[in-house]
Amino acid sequence: RPILFCMLSLCLFLEDMFKSLSFYSFHFPATPSTAPCKIPDLTKWDKLFSMLENSQMRENMLLQYADDIVKVEMGSLRGEMLSKNVAATGNSAGNSNNLEMLLQQLLSATRTQTSRLTKLETSCFSNAGAVMGTGGGMPSTSKMGFEVPQGRGGHRAQDVTSQEVQGALATLRQTKTELEEVLRSSRQRYLPAGCEMALLFPMRSRRIYTSIIPDVPLSLSSFTVCLWAKPTAVLNKTVLYSYGTRRNPYEIQLLLSRTSALFTVGGEAHLVEARGVVNEPEWIHLCGTWSSKQGLASLWADGRKVASTPGVAEGHILPDGGSLQLGQERNGCCPGSPSLAFPGKMTGVNMWNRVLSDEEISQMALRDGSGCEMRGNMVAWGVTEMVPHGGAQFIN
Repeated sequence: RPILFCMLSLCLFLEDMFKSLSFYSFHFPATPSTAPCKIPDLTKWDKLFSMLENSQMRENMLLQYADDIVKVEMGSLRGEMLSKNVAATGNSAGNSNNLEMLLQQLLSATRTQTSRLTKLETSCFSNAGAVMGTGGGMPSTSKMGFEVPQGRGGHRAQDVTSQEVQGALATLRQTKTELEEVLRSSRQRYLPAGCEMALLFPMRSRRIYTSIIPDVPLSLSSFTVCLWAKPTAVLNKTVLYSYGTRRNPYEIQLLLSRTSALFTVGGEAHLVEARGVVNEPEWIHLCGTWSSKQGLASLWADGRKVASTPGVAEGHILPDGGSLQLGQERNGCCPGSPSLAFPGKMTGVNMWNRVLSDEEISQMALRDGSGCEMRGNMVAWGVTEMVPHGGAQFIN
């Protein structure tokens, strides 16, 4: 009985629903569709506003395009810098040539990005002018019989583009300056001229020096002495290279004095001086040449002849049997004063029994060259015995 009652109720409900649908279908007919609206003819002002809207849209697209390109270029440059910095950091234990090559590549990439952004700036300005004028297939307003005044708002998009591109160029120029600074500091950190080792003089001390034991006697009527030095600090007299006997401890001296370099043959009275050539703590290449026949003594700094004095110890012959030292002078039997000691690094120490040519000295002084491969016939770096004393030591 309950089931029959439920079925009966369902039937009555369906019957009422069908009656309601029939009522609505007969008494409420469907709404007819309206006719399409007729588009009125556009006036000159309507066409003008339409073209201005199109122009604004194109300018916005151009701005977005320029912004995207700047972001992509800066992103690619940042990626190159990071990748090369990681590579340079991973190979910091290698030689300086690889690091300098990587830094040169970074500088080249920066110059390339700067050139590309400069071209982008020019392109943006020309395209913006074309959009605001007659470019892009849009007719000129002057041809329609009226002119539209151009105020400050007409150049807003162009000013924004200029600011963005100029900002990107300024960033690239700053990056280039930083990379050049890194390159300069890397050259100071690593050994110059292809040298593989150096002498370290850690502090000023009369006990810290290096003795040179040449294989041949130093009885000379002419010579050339060359070396690379990186001073930590320079006082009024700092000894780099010294050869002396008991009778005359100042036969040969190559000295530093503040920002000056000095060269002596036969005693302190015969002095050759070049001022303003020393910048601590940077590497500097120094050479001293002398000939007894002419008495001409010359001083070279970084491949340039910076001083020359005639009549220096003319007719003099260097006596044999003296002491040859680096970083300190020898006064008689005992080392010199701590104030004369050289603190810093030294490499590429060589001596010849002749006056080298200008070209030979210039080639030897190239930081990126292979000057350390040019070895003297009296003292040869890496061949002639050199004995460190005190805290002096060889480093790679």
